[in-house]
Amino acid sequence: MSNSAVISDGTGQAKATLFGGRARKPKLSVVVPCYNEAEGLLELHRRVRAVCDRTIGADYEIVLVNDGSRDGTWQIMVLLAEEDPRIIAINLTRNYGHQLALTAGLEHCRGERIFILDADLQDPPELLSEMLLLMDGGADVVYGQRRSRKGESPFKTVATLFFYRLLKRLAEIEIPLDTGDFRLISRRVLDIVNAMPERQRFIRGMVSWTGFKQVPLVYDRDARFAGETGYPLGKLLLLALDGMTGFSIVPLRLASFAGILTGLTGFLMLVYAIGAKLFFAVPTGWASLMTVMLIIGGAQLLVLGIVGEYLGRLYMESKHRPIYLVDRIVGSRPLPEISSRQGSGRIAVTVTPPPA
Repeated sequence: MSNSAVISDGTGQAKATLFGGRARKPKLSVVVPCYNEAEGLLELHRRVRAVCDRTIGADYEIVLVNDGSRDGTWQIMVLLAEEDPRIIAINLTRNYGHQLALTAGLEHCRGERIFILDADLQDPPELLSEMLLLMDGGADVVYGQRRSRKGESPFKTVATLFFYRLLKRLAEIEIPLDTGDFRLISRRVLDIVNAMPERQRFIRGMVSWTGFKQVPLVYDRDARFAGETGYPLGKLLLLALDGMTGFSIVPLRLASFAGILTGLTGFLMLVYAIGAKLFFAVPTGWASLMTVMLIIGGAQLLVLGIVGEYLGRLYMESKHRPIYLVDRIVGSRPLPEISSRQGSGRIAVTVTPPPA
């Protein structure tokens, strides 16, 4: 009879799996969130396995997270897990979004080092060897910094450049320019990130927040191998909001300044109106009045919108609902069959032992 069981620390992360009564961690975990990536999964697996075999040997795992895909992504994950003993395939109960799918993978992986990769192969997995060398030199985080971006429209390229520079100006921590989630991080950094309780997660900002030694690896980003992007403009805007509101209160201060400026403008207009009435023959009309009203009303709505954005996030955090649910996990080293992560940092995990 197998003596496998799952050790959980109560934060949603499976710490290790016991095989024959001893805990074992692989040297490397490759974590890949996937949404409608059926066309490119086989190529992803081939390239990741090739670079891991060359740099790590056999001591690694590949954690694939299916984020409610509508194509055959999950079915291909199951087939790969049956053929490759290093693959752990996690199926979420629905689409939770890229950052929460990545969170699920990070909380279930067990490697000493964690390589975060997107399934679209825009970030070359072959850079792992260079990242490992930089980490061997003392870095806790090695992040990919984009020098160029292939296969993206000029509008998206400009919008992305503007977002990163705006975030750098607003954020109260140092978030590197032109970087995504493509990075190699150490286990001690991951343990801190996994312990953070927020549900509006901006992983690259959370990793930057930890400090430690973080070094860049400059590279040229490729075009997508197959399929369509999972980050259209709307999702990019939501990610930008999460980044700005999660790591800065500058928007709230800007709202206060906007209120002060609007009030000062209104006072000056009042002085002007009284002076014009007393000393000048000013024709009466509604255009100037409507202009002032629209300016003041617009400023008020802007301030309310910014405050409402922060209040809405506080409201969602206060619910303490799990931020994701796992429907099924397939792999040769089983983890909990049904699990969830709760925003408060506490979690209830139902552990299903492997069959005899």
